Amino acid sequence: MNTLQYQTGFGNEFATEALPGALPVGQNSPQQAPFVLYAEQLSGTAFTAPRAANRRSWLYRIRPSVLHKPFKQISNRPSCLLRSAPFNELPPTPNQLRWDPLPLPAEPTDFIDGLTTIAGNDGIAIHIYAANRSMQDRFFYNADGELLIVPELGRLRFRTELGIIEVAPKEICVIPRGVKFRVELLDAQARGYVCENYGALFKLPDLGPIGANGLANPRDFQTPVAAYEGCEGEFKLIAKFCGNLWEAEIGHSPLDVVAWHGNYAPYKYDLTRFNTINTVSFDHPDPSIFTVLTSPTDTAGTANCDFVIFPARWMVAEHTFRPPYFHRNVMSEYMGLICGVYDAKETGFIPGGASLHNCMSAHGPDADTFEKASAAELAPQRYENTLAFMFESCSVIRPTRFAMETPALQSDYFECWQGLKKHFSGIQ
Repeated sequence: MNTLQYQTGFGNEFATEALPGALPVGQNSPQQAPFVLYAEQLSGTAFTAPRAANRRSWLYRIRPSVLHKPFKQISNRPSCLLRSAPFNELPPTPNQLRWDPLPLPAEPTDFIDGLTTIAGNDGIAIHIYAANRSMQDRFFYNADGELLIVPELGRLRFRTELGIIEVAPKEICVIPRGVKFRVELLDAQARGYVCENYGALFKLPDLGPIGANGLANPRDFQTPVAAYEGCEGEFKLIAKFCGNLWEAEIGHSPLDVVAWHGNYAPYKYDLTRFNTINTVSFDHPDPSIFTVLTSPTDTAGTANCDFVIFPARWMVAEHTFRPPYFHRNVMSEYMGLICGVYDAKETGFIPGGASLHNCMSAHGPDADTFEKASAAELAPQRYENTLAFMFESCSVIRPTRFAMETPALQSDYFECWQGLKKHFSGIQ
């Protein structure tokens, strides 16, 4: 039974059934569940995590997840360079790095085979996916972390244990650790970015002085309703576990959850609904005002990963250099572009491409942008049809060998700043 429907709210306690009466009433694991379903708890946090942080869901399924043949480790195919920490293939570099979009595959390649790891650290891994066909007779789950998927090209349908999610460019979805799914392409080709989060689960950032409203609002997040498959056949279940891929034979679709309740589930968000906060007087606020989701650490205000976007918006600051300022940051920044032009890099940084500016590596607008913005008339300006994003981490983001050796790496990226002139007008 396949139904594309959503419930709204972030981190809510949901209750949903694809078959009326499939949810038990009053208890989680009765002696015999309705319709003789199996009760199974999926825990995304420790049992004893504080109530506000605890994430778990009860699933009522046709067969329990334990029913499959033994897993056998499989090699990462050349087209599937999926990696996890530690990222120690090469010494990390303080140099600024930028990549062109990775090419789309010529051979039939699904979402899993089309994953390529670009960089990572002990808290996150960053991958690019490029695919041209749907997953066929196989399913996937990740035991290492939750997956934040950011499409750049093509629409995707995620058929998960807990329901169906469709996402397009300018939308994101998050698949929790351990949730099984398969990916169908709704267009001929698809490409995008993936942040694999090993740390605390993504959550909405605290708003502080902003108050109760602004940035991403909880009601705009969508979680799927129950939708199940009862088919049998010869299928493969692929698991990512401790950085390796494992495969098991399974005689039925594992997407057979007829009903579920809880707060551990996939979700999607339309980035165009982000309520952008910006200055209406002078100076350029820090990019933290554009945070959609955050994976916090034990150090207050310091994130394992912040997911930040730079969407279409008005720029009205007076007496201000409006593009992002030159800066060096204790946080490390991996940036991608979904569409349009990024205001600090009008050339060289294109949709599907990416840049990496690690801890204390100086970066900022290129020479042409600096000259243009320094002399621009500061009338109100609307940035249209643009969407960039950033995965920002408190730990150094280490590129893989592939990322440092691919022809997509721009060896001349540093040249964009070499034209910056000396304008000093003081006494020497």
